[in-house]
Amino acid sequence: MSNEEIVGGKYKVLKDRYYTETDEWITIENNTAKVGITDYAQKKLRDIVGVDLPQVGREVRLGEQVATVESVKAAADIYSPLSGKITEVNEELTTSPELINKDPYGNGWIFKLELSDTKEIEKLLSYEQYIDTIKKREGL
Repeated sequence: MSNEEIVGGKYKVLKDRYYTETDEWITIENNTAKVGITDYAQKKLRDIVGVDLPQVGREVRLGEQVATVESVKAAADIYSPLSGKITEVNEELTTSPELINKDPYGNGWIFKLELSDTKEIEKLLSYEQYIDTIKKREGL
């Protein structure tokens, strides 16, 4: 069984993740969340030319703006999908922001977060719910 589903013929959504309405993806291992932006988001932004990463050690709340991704088209705020402490950022993005375009679900991850309230995970979208979100936006 494939781990991915293609929406509208062009947007990849992985089944092993959680999602947000603001187009972040999340994987959770032990008490740490890894966060990036979705294939849909990176395709809408087009060529990403810069990333403003959050500071390691920063305490963040669910929904708080923590990073910015700049593309040739626009700048997009990245929001924390959960509350906790930033434990690691993907420093490789400072010299190679295009990794988000090339591999949004892999090497293009943005930050890791030590969770302070695991109950918030219930507020995230499943991959099916995220697919429905994309379909509504795209009129599919």
